Amino acid sequence: MSSHHGYHEDKAAYLTRLKRIEGQVRGLQRMIDEDTYCIDVVTQISAATAALHKLSVALMSDHLHHCVAHAIEEGQGGGKKIDEAMKAIGRMVKS
Repeated sequence: MSSHHGYHEDKAAYLTRLKRIEGQVRGLQRMIDEDTYCIDVVTQISAATAALHKLSVALMSDHLHHCVAHAIEEGQGGGKKIDEAMKAIGRMVKS
């Protein structure tokens, strides 16, 4: 069994996405420092939030396809992994 997490194959792409989000947050800091119009700042906050949500969904997909599927294939039933995933989805939906 591989000890890699479900996102291992997409790790570089995820790190690139996180760096892009980090850039968005730095841009928000600049906007505030430069007294940018409130609505423009809020719009950019929404864009950064959406990017984080999109990343969360992609990671959850990887988890379901890799970790949960692997637990089922290995005869571990997957129930614990599914419960864990459902709790994480619940947190995602609340945010």
